[in-house]
Amino acid sequence: MSGFNLRFLGHSTVRLELGGRVVLTDPVLTARVGGLSRVVPTPDREAYADVDLVLLSHLHGDHLHLPSLKLLGRRTRIVVPRGAGAWLTRKGFEHVEEISPGETLDEGGLTVTATQAVHSGHRWGPRLTHGPQSPAIGHLIENDSKKIYNAGDTDLFAGMAGFGPVDVALLPVWGWGPNLGPGHLDPARAAKAAGITQARAAVPVHWGTLAVPGLKRTARMRRLLADPPRVFAAEVEAAGIATEVLFTEPGADVALPAPTDRA
Repeated sequence: MSGFNLRFLGHSTVRLELGGRVVLTDPVLTARVGGLSRVVPTPDREAYADVDLVLLSHLHGDHLHLPSLKLLGRRTRIVVPRGAGAWLTRKGFEHVEEISPGETLDEGGLTVTATQAVHSGHRWGPRLTHGPQSPAIGHLIENDSKKIYNAGDTDLFAGMAGFGPVDVALLPVWGWGPNLGPGHLDPARAAKAAGITQARAAVPVHWGTLAVPGLKRTARMRRLLADPPRVFAAEVEAAGIATEVLFTEPGADVALPAPTDRA
């Protein structure tokens, strides 16, 4: 497994195979996440049984999901934003490391650099002061042939311009409810992020996976479970942004573009 492959497992969970290593972002692998229900099938175990490295962007329960982490095994290498390590270790996980924006770690020939993100880092939400808190982050994952930007949850910020050009950007385009709070990208702002990072290709994530049970049958929620990545693609095209949108349904492999030489 020395090539480059991506599989969108749903919400912000992406399986990345690069340079013989398997990386999983923000794993959400179960049928329920707190009060939310999964509206697409749960991933098969083979999709995450061989993971080498887990990257967590922030502490919210739909990104740092303890039942899903337990499925991966307590000895799996997990990287969290600085300040969250002790809390997660107390939950029984044995190989937890912390990273701050600008800091780098290695995983079998891959380099992972934490980036800034503009999003609440508190476990329970932006208005609470008790409980675990650490700054939300994104990640640049690269080797000598590919550079991937995993945005996590974030709003636009000027520093994104320093990340590019990237081969693939994993960009959130919605969430799990009828509205978006602060610190998120909607389809139009995600399109701007694709342009700012000079992404050759982008995979829309953070959509179509989770919903409040009582709302998922409403017409508006059905649209919001399907439309955001399509609107994102339309916004990219309308703005003349030179990013190929790799629309992928939750659970499917990403149809990657043909390889090109990095500029």
